[in-house]
Amino acid sequence: MPSVLITGAGRGIGRGVALRMASRGWEVHAGVRRSGDGESLAAEAAGGTIAPVTLDVTDQDAIAALDGALPARLDAVVNNAGLVVDGPIEGLSLKALRDQFDVNVIGQVAVTQAVLPRLRESRGRVVFMSSVSGRLATPWTGAYNASKFAIEGLADSMRMELRPWGIKVILVEPTSTDTDMWRDALHQLDRTEASLSPSHRMLYAKHLAGMRRTTKVIQKQAVPPERVVDVVERALTATRPRARYPVGVLSKIQLAAGALTPTRVMDVSLARLTGVPRKA
Repeated sequence: MPSVLITGAGRGIGRGVALRMASRGWEVHAGVRRSGDGESLAAEAAGGTIAPVTLDVTDQDAIAALDGALPARLDAVVNNAGLVVDGPIEGLSLKALRDQFDVNVIGQVAVTQAVLPRLRESRGRVVFMSSVSGRLATPWTGAYNASKFAIEGLADSMRMELRPWGIKVILVEPTSTDTDMWRDALHQLDRTEASLSPSHRMLYAKHLAGMRRTTKVIQKQAVPPERVVDVVERALTATRPRARYPVGVLSKIQLAAGALTPTRVMDVSLARLTGVPRKA
């Protein structure tokens, strides 16, 4: 049976992909940060094979331990682990910015490097969970945008570099998805506001109010996670997978608009949509 390592499988999209691929007969190695998440995931996999792997993608020792935790043959890796750091770039702590890149960029590269010898043997594939936010930046999410833009560039380079060994490198690009990350978005804004200095809180008060309004709208429009899971399954099983898989019509519209609209017009449009005031 084919085998796959999925990072960030303890919740949300990663959990859904793990359960789906196990139900399709794949041997799933589910990277989770907490052992309890792995136990509940394995118990839920009715009739499937899920082997939990305790994995923090920022922990070098955990990355090194993958060699002993994975089977000799691995057909794919799904780099799904990620987090969102939000807030105005001026007000971000450098630690928060480093954390954003450590998880969303460095951790994904580290896991991929660790499993590439196996993927070279199997002529397997690498799936990166990117986002529309990796091709279209918005106010307040600059750190997250930058991490996803980085993944897009890394994946494009790897796709060409790994071509001689038949390894496919694929980007999945969802728009906002109805997972606990988006359900918690308003509380995340509260935490972000609390982390800002008093002066930045005052300077960006209108931005924050606009983001609260925008977040409520996005939460209502978020796509079901099953739709993203469907696309990841396609990326893993298609005979000739595409380089990029935008998820759903809204993603395709957003990306097309970003490609065709002049930058100045797009800046104004996105600023209005996210509540950025015209003047301070």
